[in-house]
Amino acid sequence: MERVRGIGGLFFKAKDPERLRAFYRDLLGVPIEEWGGARFGWREHDARGDACTVWNPFSADTTYFRPSEAAFMVNFRVDDLDAMLAQLRAAGAPVDDRIEDGEYGRFGWVMDPEGNRVELWQPPH
Repeated sequence: MERVRGIGGLFFKAKDPERLRAFYRDLLGVPIEEWGGARFGWREHDARGDACTVWNPFSADTTYFRPSEAAFMVNFRVDDLDAMLAQLRAAGAPVDDRIEDGEYGRFGWVMDPEGNRVELWQPPH
């Protein structure tokens, strides 16, 4: 059975993302990067290598979380995106047909029973 390996990121809508980034950067010391979010590095317990969790506020009018109407989206790290999506489909979960491949890895999506979009991320190897 495929399992998530950890939280890859927390994405949420903000009325004023720039102001929110400044608050977290200036008052809490969150290391905001040029692309607008922060990357918190850590090491996998089974010595697979370095990993990170991303924190990123999106504009309140983003369509990236659709069809969910929620103000947030959790990203989970997985080892084998194709196997995870097949497992979810076999269980009857509403899986998005689109898969995104890029320099940061592979991404797929599923809707949970509450209507929240969940992003699944297979980091590049």
